[in-house]
Amino acid sequence: MAGYNFDNPYNTGYGAQGGTDGGGFMQGEVTSSPAGGKGDYGKDTVRPLTIKQILDAEEPYPEAGHQVDGVIISHITFVGQIRNISTQTTNITYKVDDGTGVIEVKQWNDPDMSMAEPMGNDNDSKSKLVEDGYCRVWGKLKAFNNKKHVGAHVIRPVTDYNEINYHLLDATAIHLFFTRGPVDAGKGQNGTRMNEGAPGAPPQQMSNGQALPSMSPGARKLLQTLKATPQSNEGLHVQMLASQMGTNTNEAQRAAEELISLGLIFTTVDEYTWALLEC
Repeated sequence: MAGYNFDNPYNTGYGAQGGTDGGGFMQGEVTSSPAGGKGDYGKDTVRPLTIKQILDAEEPYPEAGHQVDGVIISHITFVGQIRNISTQTTNITYKVDDGTGVIEVKQWNDPDMSMAEPMGNDNDSKSKLVEDGYCRVWGKLKAFNNKKHVGAHVIRPVTDYNEINYHLLDATAIHLFFTRGPVDAGKGQNGTRMNEGAPGAPPQQMSNGQALPSMSPGARKLLQTLKATPQSNEGLHVQMLASQMGTNTNEAQRAAEELISLGLIFTTVDEYTWALLEC
């Protein structure tokens, strides 16, 4: 695979949500304005995923944003085969299958485009999207009545079938990056690998030279936070850890219970305050 910019992969060039997704508002969904929001809207990145990863994405609490591998996803892209096309007045719904799962993709009709010359690239792409054909989707993960779907910014047919295999490799590489760290992050003097983990993540070796046990991304993030945050002998409270991790206290507590079971941390002044074991 070509060099991959993990710091800011697939930096979006089409700006905000775009007209094709503007009609996708449903009651119960929350919209935000870049002017009144977080200020880093333009820094959103596109994450390549499989449909199973999309369906398994979790939202720690309402409006927190969906997460995959413990990382919030903004824009996503995936490749799959169109199983069904349903054309309605306001949108076109595609049922897409990539072998790992099936999800609905909605592309909302732009009323301004309907009055324009019907010869643009977008219309040409739509005309080539057929059932049983392959397509690539760019969009945002949405949920309505606890059912996930993708609001598509762009959906186009796949003309080079190498793109299907490339995408699966791409999604796998990013998944491994966030769960196991970058490839060849470092090697010991004896040539054995000492994977440093994702940026800011703890080393996957303990101080006694033994490898860290397998753990969830949330537990790994909590361990890294405990290692990186200055603290007294009493350790850190769950509220401070949750704030440092950008998650809620329930997620932090579940991660702590996992680390306690692995013998990596212990409780101190109460059951919600933890410190690292010397290991």
